[in-house]
Formats: sequence, structure tokens, C-alpha cells
Amino acid sequence: MINNKQFPFYIQVTFKLLLIFLLGLIIVYGKNIIVPLVFSILLSILLLPVANFLSQKLRFPNILANLVSVIFALAVIAFLIYFFSHQIARFLNDIPSIREHLEKHCETLQSWIQQKFNLSTKEQTLMIQNASGKVKTTGTEFIGQTFFTITQTVFYVIMVAIYTLLILFYRHMIKRFLIAVFNNISEQQVTEVLTESKGIVQKYMLGLIIEMGIIAILNSTILLIIGVKYAIFLGVFSAILNIIPYVGIFVGILFTSLVTLTTSSHLSDIIWIIISFEIIHFLDANILMPKIVGSKVKINALITILGVVIGGSLMGLPGIFLALPTIAIMKIIFDRIEDLKPWGMLLGDDSPPPGEVVIYKKIAKIRLPRKRKRSG
Repeated sequence: MINNKQFPFYIQVTFKLLLIFLLGLIIVYGKNIIVPLVFSILLSILLLPVANFLSQKLRFPNILANLVSVIFALAVIAFLIYFFSHQIARFLNDIPSIREHLEKHCETLQSWIQQKFNLSTKEQTLMIQNASGKVKTTGTEFIGQTFFTITQTVFYVIMVAIYTLLILFYRHMIKRFLIAVFNNISEQQVTEVLTESKGIVQKYMLGLIIEMGIIAILNSTILLIIGVKYAIFLGVFSAILNIIPYVGIFVGILFTSLVTLTTSSHLSDIIWIIISFEIIHFLDANILMPKIVGSKVKINALITILGVVIGGSLMGLPGIFLALPTIAIMKIIFDRIEDLKPWGMLLGDDSPPPGEVVIYKKIAKIRLPRKRKRSG
């Protein structure tokens, strides 16, 4: 058997880069298979306590407990889809009034541009007509893309439900398979990785749902107090966007401000929305997130941003939501395997480093001689 340590360092690095490149290709070209499968794995881990409660406490048959758990999850998803579709339908019905407010804002903007840039209203209108003409030529393509997106979403939901049911049913066999595959690692280590991964995913997903609910209530309450139209829809939508680290809050503020701008004639509403959302985000980042979503696995900010960007580049929007749970599971695995521990150190946010702790402890043990008091 050839030991990979016999190869020079640059060959080892080349092999690792090729492996990463191949994994990226597999994810890009196989995302229609990988995305539903990964979502179903996360959903099955989240539903596992429900299935265990039904089978062990209420004495449901195993297949029935799994089926009831999946139906419960589908009911929650169906309610969310109905809520958003109803709110979007209301939004579309108010398009005439939105257009009126938008025309008023456009007139104000046109007069400001005419004063500052000496560009006449006729020239501005001509530029807008040219731009709208380009949009009209791509209208059919936009409708086709929208239909394709809805069809793909329905397909994903159906496949996730089927995968989740089967993963819950065959979970014990999958565990035995993983222990048998990694026979070069002790069974205890594999069991520890599986148990910790399950705990981290459950805590992360459940904490994320609780945090999202609290943020949605706070956002909606603030928007209702301000008097913004579609307050509940915008509050819930901004809370969902808040899941995306570092970027979601700004997208939520921008979207809410733009919709408010088209439905309200008061510019002060926009200022209050920005201030309120920033305060809620500060409370979320410093109180809610550490208390509710915080887990034993800490990921540093650099890896978090890179993971979100890479996940979005490879798999689009699903990759953004799957980035953090995937990195957390990878860190658990890396910390348990000797050769991969440096990678686990790179993903983590452990401070201070071990060397500095040793030095600090040594310094702390040094006692300075006390000054003797002079007699007399």
C-alpha cells in the first residue's frame, strides 16, 4: 500500500485541489439531485424527535410515525406557501395605487434630475421608454422562467417529502452502513460524529425557526406601528431573508423600503424602517443568535461569508441556506479525524490559540515578590 506522505508536498496539494475541483463539478452538474437530498437529510434530522415520540411514547408503528411526521412538515410548508401566495395576490391587486405613488415619486425625481443635471423631462421619458421597450422584449422569457421556477419548487417539495420519509424509515440501516464503510475508524468515533452532527443540526434548525419567528413578530409589529402597508408580509419576508448571514438584513431593508416607497408618500417612513430594522438586527446578532441558535460548533466570520458565497455560486439560493449547517457538520467530522484537524481549526472560531493559552497560564503562575514593609 502506498502512503501518500511519500509524495512531495506539491503533489499532495495538487491532488487535494483536483479533489475539490471535482467535488465542485459534481455539485454544479448534480445540484438537481443533491439539493433535494440534502434538504431531506436536514428535515429528517429535524423530524427525528417527532418520529421517536410517536413510535416510542404513543406506540405508533414505525412507518406510520414517519408518515405522520412528514405530513406534519408538509402541512407547515403548505401553510407558508398559502400565506405568501395570499399576500402576493393582495400586493398584485393594489398595483394601480402603487403605480400612482410611483408616478408621483418619479415626477419628483425627474424635477430633481432636471435641476441638477440639466436633463429635460422629455429626454428622461425617452430614456425610460427605451429601457421599458427592452424589458417588454424579454417579458415572455421572464414568464417562462417564472413557470419553470414554480414547477421546479413543486418538484423539490415532492422529492424532499419522499426522501425524508425513506431516510427516516431506513435510518438504522444507514447508520450501520456508515459504521461499516468507515471501518478504519473506530465505531465509537463514527457514532460520536453522527450523534454530534444530529444534535448540531437539530439545535441549529430549531433555533433558526424560533429566531425567525421572533424577528418576524418584531418586524411586523414595528411596521404596523409605523403604518406600512403589507406590514405582516414584509415583516415575515425580511425575517426569512435574515437567515442569510450578513447580507440578508440589508436585502430585507432595501426590499421593505422600496415597497414602502411605492405605497407611502411620507419619506420619514423609510427612515423609521431603516432605524428600527437596524436595532432589531443588533438585538438579534448580540442576544437572540447567541442564546437561541448558538451551538457548540463555532464558525468564524470569514468562513461563514465564504461558505455563503460559494454555496450561492454552486447551487443558487438553496446553497445559501445549506452553507452553515454543512460547514458545521464538516467541522465536527474534521475535529474527529487526525489528518483533518488543521481544517477543523481553520473553520473554527476558537480563541485564544492553544500556544497563547499555555503562555498565559505560565505567566499567570509567576508571582512577583512582595515588597517588605520597613520596620520602624
